[in-house]
Amino acid sequence: MMLHAAIRKASSGDVICLTATDPSTQRDVAKFCDFLGHELLEHHQDETRLLYRVKKAG
Repeated sequence: MMLHAAIRKASSGDVICLTATDPSTQRDVAKFCDFLGHELLEHHQDETRLLYRVKKAG
């Protein structure tokens, strides 16, 4: 998962912006954050994309 790789490279408190087209990311990103303790700051959808902002725990 590309989010996992971005989180590994980020410092504590950094915010990662993720754009996706796969509807399953709605479930997967939330579970990823819950499981690893990261904060899902924002999630919304436009006409074609799902947009997320995740703050790395630390």
